[in-house]
Amino acid sequence: MISVTINRDQVFPIDSRTLTVMLIAPFLLLFLQICAFGQDDQEIMAPPPLTLISKPEMAKLDAAKGVKDRTKVSLELMDTRLATAESLLAKNDFNGIFQELGAFQGLLDNQLEYLIKRDNDSGRILDNFKRLEIGLRGFTPRVESLRREMPYRYEPFVRSVGKYLRDARSKALEPLFSDTVVRVPNTPN
Repeated sequence: MISVTINRDQVFPIDSRTLTVMLIAPFLLLFLQICAFGQDDQEIMAPPPLTLISKPEMAKLDAAKGVKDRTKVSLELMDTRLATAESLLAKNDFNGIFQELGAFQGLLDNQLEYLIKRDNDSGRILDNFKRLEIGLRGFTPRVESLRREMPYRYEPFVRSVGKYLRDARSKALEPLFSDTVVRVPNTPN
């Protein structure tokens, strides 16, 4: 047992366990502080925006006379949304870009569902699937250029929009190459 004298009148006895804790605790606290400073600040990812169509856009889509006109209007609205996102990039309004891409994806969803619901293997619908796929081709490099310029916290959603765009092009091409276009010979049972 060791005794510590604070002043001449007071003597405190200290056992070996307490002395060990008193000597190790400052080094442990120093080590934990160094570890805390060594960690990177993790940037919080932005949540994905809503993929909704605005009422004026829906009114324009509903006002289109036929499938062909609706496909053209839809592609124009998607182009407008993407152009707005590109202009917001110059202003560094990343939240605005995020919202525009959400609306872009909503328009794409809506048009693809519209064509799939009306797919009855008629030539008109197949032509519009082709028209949609050709229109989507030009959007892929534009979305990719947006992704390269966006901060890291927005990248996962922008990357998913690019992937969704590729998948939508594939979905638009599927009806063109289904078994109703190229007949599969009957196999004997």
